[in-house]
Amino acid sequence: MSEQLQELGAYIEAKRPDCVLSWEVVRGELNMDVTLANINGLVEFLKGDATCRFSTLVDVTAVDHTGRSKRFDVVYHFLSMYQNHRIRLRVAVREKDMVPSITDVHPSANWFEREVFDMFGILFSGHPDLRRILTDYGFRGYPLRKDFPTTGYTEVRYDEVEKRVVYEPVKLVQEYRQFDFMSPWEGAEYILPGDEKKDEAS
Repeated sequence: MSEQLQELGAYIEAKRPDCVLSWEVVRGELNMDVTLANINGLVEFLKGDATCRFSTLVDVTAVDHTGRSKRFDVVYHFLSMYQNHRIRLRVAVREKDMVPSITDVHPSANWFEREVFDMFGILFSGHPDLRRILTDYGFRGYPLRKDFPTTGYTEVRYDEVEKRVVYEPVKLVQEYRQFDFMSPWEGAEYILPGDEKKDEAS
């Protein structure tokens, strides 16, 4: 399998040198770093080429690398059921970059791209209906960015007096995040069953 994927990686790189920056085979999957500008053409090639036939889009997601100038990796997973191969495409993008939508090639990318927009704030140009899909209307921020607070910005509750859902700023104090990782047994004067044998041995 690994040899086949090595050959496939070399084949794709030779056919689409305008798209492929680098590639490697890891854990039985072909991983490719590709350019942002040509992502749509590459996805179309991978789906239609007789050697590739990556006809199934499995997932579109993202990874936040806060320290990089190209902060995000948009990650595409494809499956070729004809060849029983998998490929992962990674596209590095800046915070304000527009990523071309692949919904024309894979209509199933519609909700995946909406989820990436909702969770990371990455914009997809040419998407037919780019709006939030998991969070509520008026939600502020992008929950899967590493700088998003674990508490969020607002809390939602049902008010019995007003008989409606109420949005309020989060009132949790920052101290709740101070974790004590000390084991409850450290420094304790407990005698556990069997401890007496230690004294007998010495």
